[in-house]
Amino acid sequence: MTEDIIKIRLMEDNDLDAVVKIDNKIMKSSRLEYYQLKFERLFKSNDYLPTSFVAEEENGCVVGFIMGELFMGEFGIFQEVASLDSIGIDPSYQHKGIGKLLMNEFIDHLRQIGVNRINTLVNWNDSSLIRFFRANQFNPSKTISLERSI
Repeated sequence: MTEDIIKIRLMEDNDLDAVVKIDNKIMKSSRLEYYQLKFERLFKSNDYLPTSFVAEEENGCVVGFIMGELFMGEFGIFQEVASLDSIGIDPSYQHKGIGKLLMNEFIDHLRQIGVNRINTLVNWNDSSLIRFFRANQFNPSKTISLERSI
């Protein structure tokens, strides 16, 4: 797969079905409600700037996505930190550089609008995702997420 076959573009409201379909293939269960809420926040809220992208083939078929949020901050004061909360590549298109293309576009876009840091969360046991983020220059943060079962 070459870069000229895959086009990266800003995510649109009508990409919901494609995103849910890809995520379902990866997670082996539907998270439709999760993505409906995310899309509502991304496309209907004035508090978020566009920071989500899709990868599509020449025929317009979406094969991957990356979703992030950039909160405008309290009282309209811009924050220089974005979050990356969802990334998915159709399993038949994985390991072909599409995740890297999406990540590069995501980072370039954020850099252009003044963001200087991206946060994300990864399951401690998801070694393949940790390797992906490490290959894309993510490092452990200086904060630790703690939890307690009750």
